[in-house]
Amino acid sequence: MIKAKRLGHACLESPDIERQIGYYTEVVGLSVVGREANRAFLATNTGQLSIVLSKGAGQHCTKLAFEASQSMSFADMAKELADKGIKSQVQTDTTPGVPKTLTFTDPKGTTCELFSEWSFVGDNALPAGGAVPLKLGHLAWVCNDPGAIANFYVDVLGFRVSDWIGDYFGFLRCGPDHHTVNFIRGPQQKMHHMAFELRDPGHLHHACDLLGRKRVEIVWGPVRHGPGHNVAVYHRNPDDQMVEFFIELDRMYDEEGGYFEPRPWHRDRPQKPKVWDTNAPRDMWGLPPGPNWRRQNDS
Repeated sequence: MIKAKRLGHACLESPDIERQIGYYTEVVGLSVVGREANRAFLATNTGQLSIVLSKGAGQHCTKLAFEASQSMSFADMAKELADKGIKSQVQTDTTPGVPKTLTFTDPKGTTCELFSEWSFVGDNALPAGGAVPLKLGHLAWVCNDPGAIANFYVDVLGFRVSDWIGDYFGFLRCGPDHHTVNFIRGPQQKMHHMAFELRDPGHLHHACDLLGRKRVEIVWGPVRHGPGHNVAVYHRNPDDQMVEFFIELDRMYDEEGGYFEPRPWHRDRPQKPKVWDTNAPRDMWGLPPGPNWRRQNDS
């Protein structure tokens, strides 16, 4: 079985990639590690490729790349996809540090790339400014049928279900992190938000101060969520896409044990995957989201 291990990078289209480059370097704190005529490649200061920006007519996420276990060859992965009725193709040298990918399309129309070999990019230098995240942690999507999309990622890519909120918001993991992808029911299929992991409360505090200095509105947070129990702060980038900075996300280091690493803020002991009650408060603390957050699900 194909086993995705982690989220590698996301590919985003934007009508103004220069403005987006400014945001990802000066606010998020990524570094530009490569440029083409209509593309830019950005990485964390540890040298992991995180965001690929391409010039396009709209603002949307077109592709997600996942590192896959080397226990299966590209030929075996392609055969397994074909047996499930999924067409795929091998591509080479499409992004810095990733020599070979296996590409296919998921049911909601997003291109997925699998890679098993990669190398660090950039010179490992700290960027001039920005929050400087550890990594791109997860992406959430609005889709018509989150259950069907979740089943696809479980059956095809080996994801595991971490939590559901009712039947409308699913959280899936492919490594120890509580979620790598989220799927939420909504009228229009689009990216809901992307999330970057920070180190600790001090780092998150610094990021909030940075957003304040840059006059970037915090539309929700700080808040400690229920599912995943991460402390999160949300804002919008210049393309009006939601971006989360987070810390202290639940992790499951022992899949056989089936529970998340014990933390003092858990109400369930042990904290296992479950369906969260839609009629009960879920966040551990924090103010409710403001109107600039809530419109994310209304269009």
